[in-house]
Amino acid sequence: MSKYMFLYRGPATPMDQLSQEDSAAQMDAWGQWIGRLGPALADVGTPFGERASISDDGTSGSPGDLNGYSVVEAESLAAARALADKHPFLTEGKGRFSVEVFELVPM
Repeated sequence: MSKYMFLYRGPATPMDQLSQEDSAAQMDAWGQWIGRLGPALADVGTPFGERASISDDGTSGSPGDLNGYSVVEAESLAAARALADKHPFLTEGKGRFSVEVFELVPM
């Protein structure tokens, strides 16, 4: 069994900027996804807040549109991808949001 990191990418609206109704709907969607994963969810993760980017020449770049992460446990990359089924970040259907999946390998 390996661990895989889900990185959430897209133009997400910060939770503190959502209406009460939209915030409640988002929390419900996340709760349903978390419940479906059960013990496969190793770390629910957290949203990202303020951000910066530092380039290898010491300059400041533009930070990307990563919004948070979770860590899951699965037998394979295909099994980890399947855990993203019905993920709240993948519900818009316009191609603006994605979940990137990376295997976490030992050093």
